[in-house]
Amino acid sequence: MNQYILILLFAFSSFLTQQNTETSPTDFLAKERIRVVRLAAIYKDLKPITVTAEYSSRSAGGIKDFYSEGDYWWPDPDNPDGPYIQRDGLTNPDNFIAHREAMIRFSQISGALASAYLVTKKAKYVEALAPHLKAWFINEETKMNPNLLYGQAIKGKVTGRGIGIIDTIQLMEVAKAIQAVEGSGMIINSEIQLMKDWFEEYLTWITTHPYGVAERDHGNNHSVCWAMQAAVFAHLVGNQEVLDYCKEMYKTVLLPDQMATDGSFPQELKRTKPYGYSLFTLDAMATLCQVFAGDTENLYDYFTPDGKSLGLGISFLYPFVEDKDAWPYQKDVMYWEKWPVRHSFLLFGGLAYDQKTYIKLWNNLNADFDTPEIIRNMPVRFPLLWIVGE
Repeated sequence: MNQYILILLFAFSSFLTQQNTETSPTDFLAKERIRVVRLAAIYKDLKPITVTAEYSSRSAGGIKDFYSEGDYWWPDPDNPDGPYIQRDGLTNPDNFIAHREAMIRFSQISGALASAYLVTKKAKYVEALAPHLKAWFINEETKMNPNLLYGQAIKGKVTGRGIGIIDTIQLMEVAKAIQAVEGSGMIINSEIQLMKDWFEEYLTWITTHPYGVAERDHGNNHSVCWAMQAAVFAHLVGNQEVLDYCKEMYKTVLLPDQMATDGSFPQELKRTKPYGYSLFTLDAMATLCQVFAGDTENLYDYFTPDGKSLGLGISFLYPFVEDKDAWPYQKDVMYWEKWPVRHSFLLFGGLAYDQKTYIKLWNNLNADFDTPEIIRNMPVRFPLLWIVGE
């Protein structure tokens, strides 16, 4: 049996007793292994596409700068040529999204190929992944500049905003993919280091630039996603200072400020898409906790003085994932019918708290959703990158 299968089976050993076949870890492993190999077969012959492939005349940046536009900003019907106005929760279909699509594509390819390598040890998957990594992070003609100066721009208002940094949650599973394949020997060490250098530079930017500071302090899901990204990138490059900061931020800012004592997220519930944003925020919090899953101080077990914890958040949302019709708040103005999908908080929480029902529900939800809005709001799409070998 493949050594990585043995590793994962060991990680799930606490689940091996008193489970039916539908929820057993071996079933989960087989299902996910088949999935990633199937996707890797689709992705392995694709050519790299980076931010240099398309350019928007509305961007204030250059050909290698990532550019995106505020999702909920629209032309003003009373002043069509003037600054855009906000329509919260309603995505403008005329936005420039080519760079976001390219990054999501890159994330999907990286996650699938690296996961397939983990479960098969076949060199072909690393060989297929390498050109994409080099195109984004090494090749001078095609690599992306390591900043997000022009993310979430608004016509007539700003050329970029700190909240644009949320777009690079798509790079987290790229970072995890690099970690998964760096020991394969199929990408030379100097190239691995150049990739890490890119992430180190980007990490420095999001922790020091005013846009990064604004995103960190924004509140709601944006602050959670800042910490989640910073922790993942810091883990890749070995930046313990940032890792320590993110852990403390979770304990003293994110959990106490964003979660209510019933486990809900009030800042998300007041939005026009309260269900989707609540799921997204809990996924991000669980993923942040997963970065530190192997630490002596386990964030899954952390409680605030008034009893808030990741477990409390899962307990609040779980019934509404199991039965969405029980949701007592308003329905999302868009994409209500697309949620829920295979949310990482169910998997990570199921493992952390030995909750078989969480694993069962996670395993039965859709893993291959194709709605762009759902894809970009799912920080973890390839769980083997996060749990194999932990």
